[in-house]
Amino acid sequence: MNNSTTRSGKYITQATGYKSFIPNPLPPNPPLIMDEEMVYLLSEANLALGKLAGLTTIIVDPDLFVYLYVRKEALLSSQIEGTQCSLEDILAPDAAVENPGHSFGVEEVSNYVKAMNQGLSRLNELPVCTRLIKEIHQVLMDGVRGQNKTPGEFRRSQNWIGRPGCSLMDAEFVPPPFEMVDELMGDVEKFIHDQDKVPPLVKAALIHAQFETIHPFLDGNGRLGRLLITYLLCYWQILDRPLLYLSYYFKSHLSEYYNRLMKVRHSGEWEQWILFFLRGVKVSAEVANKAAVEIHHLHQQDKEKLMGSKASKFEIQIFNEFCHNPVLTAKVLLNKYEDANKPKIQRCFEHLIKLEIIKEVSGKIRNRKYIYGDYLSLLTKDT
Repeated sequence: MNNSTTRSGKYITQATGYKSFIPNPLPPNPPLIMDEEMVYLLSEANLALGKLAGLTTIIVDPDLFVYLYVRKEALLSSQIEGTQCSLEDILAPDAAVENPGHSFGVEEVSNYVKAMNQGLSRLNELPVCTRLIKEIHQVLMDGVRGQNKTPGEFRRSQNWIGRPGCSLMDAEFVPPPFEMVDELMGDVEKFIHDQDKVPPLVKAALIHAQFETIHPFLDGNGRLGRLLITYLLCYWQILDRPLLYLSYYFKSHLSEYYNRLMKVRHSGEWEQWILFFLRGVKVSAEVANKAAVEIHHLHQQDKEKLMGSKASKFEIQIFNEFCHNPVLTAKVLLNKYEDANKPKIQRCFEHLIKLEIIKEVSGKIRNRKYIYGDYLSLLTKDT
């Protein structure tokens, strides 16, 4: 391990002999070199983000896309941390009852969704700050792995990153001592609100890397660091809805993701990290844009098929329910529609099956489960 001072910080030998890394405040010094490649990628990423933000002009219900895409992001971000469950697990009614082996993973992903939504709601009354970050951490860790590791509070002990079972002395990376976390996170908060000329996407890249380097919590730092990117883009009004998520890109390039972060710490390679981040923004925005358009076209096509079959008003309502959640049961719909009964709902299911829009997948006689298969396939792509 490099023990010298780098552009991004320095290693300090602690009393018991291990070396922890103390990051320098942002922005980097010497200043970032915005070369031709970075300027080009920044332009491409901003262009892709602009197209994504403009989806509201072609999609009738953009909030529907956000509702389900947030869940896909929650799954991908949790999978990076080892969570074992599928998107169908997340969307299925009574998922924990049907698949108890995945119940803990479902709860972790559900917490991520709650944390995302609560954080975005709180931005109406609170800026992105350490107070908000702590609040969201509490939601993220409620009742899941790490719930006993002071949720909602910065750590009060040393943590480290490395292979399972490694010690502080042979860890791959040791974040700063806990006594410094409050001050370092205060510096991050100041940088978030500085009126500087750092482009927002570059600033988001710097903040994400700095947050992961400080590792302010005993658990949940990866998920919260990825949530923070979305909060920043919405807080800075780059996006008016949480449409961009980088977990898809980070998961697809996981080794490079970790390697780039380590090279920032060991060698001060901020520019290479930013290039990686900007590529991620560009690709993730393009993937989201393509998915939204495909989902929109599928819904329109199937709705036209349904209308052409002289469907009843209630059948169209049930189809719309599948557009909001591609995994449904009669029980869910009975609880929602007071004027419905099981035979009426079953007739709707049978009509939708005949039109090859949905299918029954449980094989049971009772408590059957129905999925909007083409829609679920579009949502689960790359998960």
